[in-house]
Amino acid sequence: MLTIEEKNAVATARHGRGAYFTPEPIARFMTEWALANGARRILEPSCGEAQFLRTAHRILARTDAKAELHGVELHEPSVTEAKRLVALDGAEARIQCANFFELTGNQDMDAVIGNPPYVRYQLHRGIQRQLSRQAAAASGIELNELASVWAAFVVHATSFLRHGSRMALVLPAELMFVNYAAPVRSMLLDRFATVSLVLFDQRVFADAQEEVVLLLADGYGRPGQGHFRLHQVANAAGLDSLGEGVLHTVKQPAERWTSSLASLEAQGIHATALAEARFVPLQSWGETSLGAVTGNNKWFTRTAEQLKILDLDPSEVVRISPPGSRHLRGLELSSSGWETLRSQGAATYLFRPETTASPAAEQLIAAGELAGVDQAYKCRVRSPWWRVPLPSVPDLFMTYMNADTPRLTTNSAQVHHINSIHGVYLGADVRELGRDLLPLASLNTLTMLGAEIVGRSYGGGILKLEPSEADKLPVPAPRLIAAYAKQLRQIKPEVARLLASGHKQEACDLVDGIVLGQMLELGHEAQQALRQSRTALLQRRKSRGKSVKG
Repeated sequence: MLTIEEKNAVATARHGRGAYFTPEPIARFMTEWALANGARRILEPSCGEAQFLRTAHRILARTDAKAELHGVELHEPSVTEAKRLVALDGAEARIQCANFFELTGNQDMDAVIGNPPYVRYQLHRGIQRQLSRQAAAASGIELNELASVWAAFVVHATSFLRHGSRMALVLPAELMFVNYAAPVRSMLLDRFATVSLVLFDQRVFADAQEEVVLLLADGYGRPGQGHFRLHQVANAAGLDSLGEGVLHTVKQPAERWTSSLASLEAQGIHATALAEARFVPLQSWGETSLGAVTGNNKWFTRTAEQLKILDLDPSEVVRISPPGSRHLRGLELSSSGWETLRSQGAATYLFRPETTASPAAEQLIAAGELAGVDQAYKCRVRSPWWRVPLPSVPDLFMTYMNADTPRLTTNSAQVHHINSIHGVYLGADVRELGRDLLPLASLNTLTMLGAEIVGRSYGGGILKLEPSEADKLPVPAPRLIAAYAKQLRQIKPEVARLLASGHKQEACDLVDGIVLGQMLELGHEAQQALRQSRTALLQRRKSRGKSVKG
């Protein structure tokens, strides 16, 4: 018997390899589905202790059907244990200790079943990353440097499938939304006659932090239909009554599949608003860009009190929106609001001598070098290391790490920004209108639903939008905001007051009354459909961010 410490050590090593045991009801469901078309040659890549092969043996043994079971596993102790367990079950399986990416598929398997390792790109390095990308490329799919190992597993696994066969895999739910998985999504729709996904409302892998999706792909090598079916169940018990699911058509091959999590009515409203140009991507208003990248925000950003102590010349600093975004939850950052932040000790200045440095600045620079600040990557690659490249003052700020939803805020204080927030630079023809009313009009449920669709979920349930994703955020069109400017300005003071007092939902309801009710002419039920879908996606994101105990 292993001690608790030994068990923990084994689990830690297993997680380091990206290996997680699949709950028995899920493994059984996937295997039964994969075998339902008469599959008899079965492959489990990265088989660990051969859970799926053993499950296949038990299922086939009920009918005395003969099968060839094949497994591949890189971890030698797991191979030894897999062979022992397979023999204990009275089964036969060819399990080899090998790197799956070094094997060449012969397109002779009836089914590929399993749970590929989940290893993020930061840990998927060197020769292993090279091998995985080469294997994917050999199957006709180019993956970028950010791709996690599971993506290459999915692609390479298809080289082992015969025509008409099935693939059932446990994958991270990021299959549906991360950019690096776009080629995988496109490949699945191209190479399989039907593709189905199963999502769980509850966490079904107690020892994994990632949400999972079950991929059920059938009819390899037959013409794809350009759509997939989505099944959502509470937990593994729901697999016994899966139903038909909901069919979702993919318009662009590489587009994210997150919109499928919204109701069909909400999807229709979203698509119609964009098709009729009542809503447009934020990019139609202007350009979104990163803030100044210092290399060490804590050192470069300074408070008013620190400037006084350091005796820096006013020309050697620039005014900024302080690090973070808590102060950007209203409609604007005003000059008086910035002064309040300054007086409260926020880091409202960026150290940035324009040309030569004063004696006081030189002393600070020398102290920074003693502390190794100049050795940070962004500092090392610029000369002089202490002069931060500074974007121009933006018209709007945009929060991009959000527990709730991204917010647009007018930069009335006319200050610069660092990379804790984005800057939005409006086109000349819409600058005055956008600065006045876009932050207000964007505080609507359809825009918030759109943020869940175009953004990506990070640890802790945080929604992040990179500039390229922010460009796609659906917001009311300039012509409509101009047409309803009077109504929007009438509610603006009350919305600002509600936001200041922490009543965001009430503020959003006021805006929805104009944006959804008048601009889009949506009735109560349609507005409720949007709210329910947005709430469902928000709650799903937050539940993914919760750690599991037990």
